[in-house]
Amino acid sequence: MLLFVLLVVLTPLGNWWLFITYLLIIFTVILIAKLPPLTVIRRMVIEVPFVIFAVLMPFFSAGPYVSVLGMQLSEAGLTAGIGLLFKGTIGVLSSITLASTTPMREVLSGLSRLKVPNMLVEIAAFMVRYVDVVVDEMRRMRIARQSRGYFETGIRSWPVIAKAAGALFIRAYERGERVHLAMLSRGYQGKMPSYQIAIATNQQWLVGMILPISAVVVLILGWRIS
Repeated sequence: MLLFVLLVVLTPLGNWWLFITYLLIIFTVILIAKLPPLTVIRRMVIEVPFVIFAVLMPFFSAGPYVSVLGMQLSEAGLTAGIGLLFKGTIGVLSSITLASTTPMREVLSGLSRLKVPNMLVEIAAFMVRYVDVVVDEMRRMRIARQSRGYFETGIRSWPVIAKAAGALFIRAYERGERVHLAMLSRGYQGKMPSYQIAIATNQQWLVGMILPISAVVVLILGWRIS
């Protein structure tokens, strides 16, 4: 999956049919994995800020300009915006597919095998391990506000939500310090037990390489045609 995303990033802008083919490939993988469409759509909400940024790029970039639906848009901004939409969407879909089909322990093991710095792997492991604790803390804070008669409604509630987010950050930070001290008292020296798992079989390697090989074939065909 990482190789597939890397090939997508390396694809030059302007070869839009290549990006469309990449989208078809990742959609095919999602269908094979039988991921629920509603789950995929809900998780793609994270892409909304990038979509807004891509839509605004043609309006604020420098010329030359082209006329689109009666509006003068920057040609460079239009190309960059469309490219950002394609690459961002493919990247998000790839991440969703990986997270939905691979246990987190195996993802961490893969990162370790790829020689990702140990500190980053440890941070990701702790984040996954304690995210439910933070979410539960946030739920208790919301229940406490509602038990005192406060319900979030409209923009006026944003200052209260911001203060609650700050309090949640402080509580999470303090909890992290307590957990770190508890680990040190138990002999923690900056490295958790190995995340290594059983070596993949030849069949697993073959299945895993289908996606990047398909992307390589598409990319080579695009270079030869252009």
